[in-house]
Amino acid sequence: MKFPVSTIPYYSQWETPDMTLSLLDEGASALRRDPLWRNSGAETIEEYVRWATNICGMACLKMILAARGDVHPTLELARACTGHGGYIVNGADDSIKGLIYAPFVAFVRERFGLAAEVVTNVDAAALPALLSKWTFFIASVHHSIRWPEREPPSRGGHLVLATAATPEAVRFHNPSGHDHASQADVILPLATFDRFFAGRGAAVGF
Repeated sequence: MKFPVSTIPYYSQWETPDMTLSLLDEGASALRRDPLWRNSGAETIEEYVRWATNICGMACLKMILAARGDVHPTLELARACTGHGGYIVNGADDSIKGLIYAPFVAFVRERFGLAAEVVTNVDAAALPALLSKWTFFIASVHHSIRWPEREPPSRGGHLVLATAATPEAVRFHNPSGHDHASQADVILPLATFDRFFAGRGAAVGF
């Protein structure tokens, strides 16, 4: 399961990447202690706390853009994507729905000139062919993929950035990993990844 050295920058969906375990223990309120929250582009700590648990997709996009030297704060990306329909914000209860793939694909094409398309109804065995055609695949997986030895209760609900795949394994960045080994350039057998993978996502290329 050897891959070439990755040159794709890693970004967490929270500004302090090692906050994941605190979030799992305490909930989103733990983000109020993030000393780097302003780097997200949030105007207030409340805005940061509200969005940070919902922007794994924007963290993936930030990594893609950073790979070509174009770095944007995650909240700046989230606001722009919302304007294109990629997120739906309910002001009544502060809920955020998304990432919605079709408007996201239109957004990255129009705003950043990226090639992109929605991908559905695939399994992990399709990833080598997919990543031979596309530079990246934003894949929907269960967030517990940070502990691959565990059995997930379901598939999907969280997004990771797949950057390479072989017939045996896939390499990806996980915006909500809890330590370096579960964050950047994680390598898992395809069969393991498939247990968490919902069979959908967005393919993106330069």
